[in-house]
Amino acid sequence: MPKTNLKTLAYNAIREKIVTCKYAPGTFLNEEMLTSELGFSRTPIRDALSRLEQEGLVQIKSKRGIIVTPLSVKNINMIFEMRSLFEPYILLNYGSMLPVDRLQEFHNIFVCSDTGNGCLEDNNRFYELDSAFHLMIVNACPNIYIRHNYNLILTQNERLRYMTGDVCAERLEDTFKEHLAIIRPCLESSWKEAAEKMAIHIEESKKASFRLIFESPQKQAELFLSVEK
Repeated sequence: MPKTNLKTLAYNAIREKIVTCKYAPGTFLNEEMLTSELGFSRTPIRDALSRLEQEGLVQIKSKRGIIVTPLSVKNINMIFEMRSLFEPYILLNYGSMLPVDRLQEFHNIFVCSDTGNGCLEDNNRFYELDSAFHLMIVNACPNIYIRHNYNLILTQNERLRYMTGDVCAERLEDTFKEHLAIIRPCLESSWKEAAEKMAIHIEESKKASFRLIFESPQKQAELFLSVEK
């Protein structure tokens, strides 16, 4: 297999474990452990770690090893600040560029939460849907600079979804309902209302993240090294 493919596979494998918090924030890693666990040689592992460091997912410390980057209160505030600036703005100004068939598809998926048919049982499936829904909105924006800046927080926001979802199961069902509240005015081309509903959804997601920190000391200790302001 070409070396470039091995590097990509190693990168994807480590990134997936960081995003899903199998390697939780603050976890110490080392090359020997990663090569043994993932089955790659040191060269693709080192290349993957270099890429992940550039993305802010790991910190490579001389004589200390590799640390999965912690998520602090300051980090979370910055993530949600960007989301609250970009996502409602995109709906308000570029909502008409959203694919109607995809909106309807998401509506049909999320409405299933009202039927009690078990669609919330697979958390991984929920996270995929959540990410795909928000990316659909962001990718509809023709402004490449907005999309580029949003990508800076994309992976960190995925980590937050896994953390809050695992701790607050009821948050998954609430998110379905909030997504529906966004989609319905979109299907009616009511972009101001859709933007307002998106702002509410982002604020509720932010509250869920902070509940994780301040209402669950055990999880705070497991997932966060720093709660700096």
